Amino acid sequence: MGDAAKGLRGNAQRATRRQPAAAAIKVPNLIRTEHLSSGCKDNRQAVLSLETIIDAYRRYAPMYDKLFGAVLEPGRRALADAISAAAPQRVLEVGVGTGLTLDRYPSSCQVVGIDICEDMLAIARRRAERLQNHRIHLETMDAEAMRFEDAAFDCVAVPYVLSVTPNPRRLVGEIRRVCRKDGLILVLNHFSGSRGWRFLESIARFASARLGFRTEFDLVDNVLNHGWHVESIKTVNMLGLSKLVTIRNR
Repeated sequence: MGDAAKGLRGNAQRATRRQPAAAAIKVPNLIRTEHLSSGCKDNRQAVLSLETIIDAYRRYAPMYDKLFGAVLEPGRRALADAISAAAPQRVLEVGVGTGLTLDRYPSSCQVVGIDICEDMLAIARRRAERLQNHRIHLETMDAEAMRFEDAAFDCVAVPYVLSVTPNPRRLVGEIRRVCRKDGLILVLNHFSGSRGWRFLESIARFASARLGFRTEFDLVDNVLNHGWHVESIKTVNMLGLSKLVTIRNR
């Protein structure tokens, strides 16, 4: 990696640390194709398997809304507002879970939601049945091996999922494949570095597999290092625990 690329990466890292909780960070021309070599972060990522994820979220399903509903709602609201402003015709939500975002999508678009955990989807289906004016289709599917055609969606939403998949890079590849060229991709996730997450990482680091998500998750490695165009990064949720990253599929 050359000096200029290192400088760009360093600037992006410093920028995300300096931003106040409500600010949006403009990140022009961050188009990167190289990946970092495997290190301690990649070794931590390898502990999650599909089986442990399904098992964890099967346990979460009956209480998921109480555990993660209100605390993560500001991020979901920001994501849905961004989609409403873009007015896409066809939206894919990867990791739809219990369907907490479904009623916030505009009724003018067709929404497809997928999740690997059938117990979570059962709750989402009951929610979708109450949304009579929305066009919603829900399906059990592994997001790292989606059955959709290339460029099938105008917009792909990825709320709180990128750190919950066995292979984040493979998921990114699938997201880009099913999103049309120049389409909108919205990644909503926690990332290492915020004050709140430093505390949570320290107490949950060794239980990440049982929790069903990685407590340590780097923004540069898992978002900025991919060959797409990052338009903005907005800090959301209490204590700045999460970021909403707006991306163009270029």
